[in-house]
Amino acid sequence: MTQATDEKLPFYRNWHELIKPEKLEVDKSRHTDTYGKFICQPLERGFASTIGNSLRRILLSSIQGAAITTVKIEGALHEFTSMKDIIEDVSEIILNIKQVRIKLNTLDSQRVYIEKTGPGSVTAGDITGSSSVEIMNPDQVICTVTGDNTFLAELTVEWGKGYQPAE
Repeated sequence: MTQATDEKLPFYRNWHELIKPEKLEVDKSRHTDTYGKFICQPLERGFASTIGNSLRRILLSSIQGAAITTVKIEGALHEFTSMKDIIEDVSEIILNIKQVRIKLNTLDSQRVYIEKTGPGSVTAGDITGSSSVEIMNPDQVICTVTGDNTFLAELTVEWGKGYQPAE
């Protein structure tokens, strides 16, 4: 087949007339430690969602990091328990704990603790117990103690890779 004949084939035309990205840039004006915006354009119709979903799946399966994997709260029998002198119920406390960002300086799991007597807010900065655990957002509110009650919790921090759903 000749060059002129090849150019008439639909396959040849599809790949050679494909819209290819001309610009790949990072929006540094909105960059934070938890957010980044990357611009790749122009793209063929439908390619943006395909590429975006692939990147999301790759990141979720490949990123390594530390997280709180277990929580034991004194006086809580189950996740729907309401506790005396604490505004939030256990399920709200767990959701707040999931927001705590942690840096773990070892591959071994670590036990950390929260012990705070009220009244006042319990924050991620109140987590103590291991020099290998560094709290990246110490102002994250975990719960609010209204009386003279003491909030006690034991947490396990572990190193992992990829997204692992928790109950």
